[in-house]
Amino acid sequence: MKVTYYGHSCFAAQVAGRTLLFDPFITGNPLAKAINVSAIPADYILVSHGHEDHLADAADIAKRTGATILSNYEVAVWFGKQGVSRTHPLNHGGTCRLDFGSVKFVNAIHSSSMPDGTCGGNPGGFVVESQEGNFYYSGDTALTLDMKLIGESTKLDFAVLCIGDNFTMGVEDAIKAAEFVRCDEVLGVHYNTFPPIKIDGQAAISRFQANRKNLHLLLPGESHSFAPV
Repeated sequence: MKVTYYGHSCFAAQVAGRTLLFDPFITGNPLAKAINVSAIPADYILVSHGHEDHLADAADIAKRTGATILSNYEVAVWFGKQGVSRTHPLNHGGTCRLDFGSVKFVNAIHSSSMPDGTCGGNPGGFVVESQEGNFYYSGDTALTLDMKLIGESTKLDFAVLCIGDNFTMGVEDAIKAAEFVRCDEVLGVHYNTFPPIKIDGQAAISRFQANRKNLHLLLPGESHSFAPV
């Protein structure tokens, strides 16, 4: 399954001929200046919570591409008020079945408010399942035992985990998260964008390797293909 990283927590996964774009924050990201946001494709846009660094470009991309935005109920309603015509609200534990497979909205421990200060509902992550493979995106979260439920129920090809610390899990907790979800292939996100979440990338890769796991740190615009487990 091919994944393209656009910086911060934004990435796209190619699943069964569809492009799933997650948490688009590109135009405000100083590390993603070379990315042409107007050329990014999307069939579905999955938004983990209401903070601006996870949805700043979502409405514009959705209007340009006709993509459907999937998020919690409050975030989906908010996008409808921004003129996005296609939204699909979810809540924790709920699964929707779409033309490429299924998406389940799962727990995250964080906060959530919209850019205009209105309620952003509860934050979450996503488990995507398809005939081409399965993966988990944590969204912004602390380490939580709920992740063990994902590992027990879904065989994952890779996991996308926040690693920047300060606002989310750091490297050590992300390693535990990978253990909880029973996944050895990890794409790191939510790091280096701002000073509070700067990390030593090579040290992080080495710590994952010491725990028999592979941490992939891509530059904005880079892609990686994860093999089926």
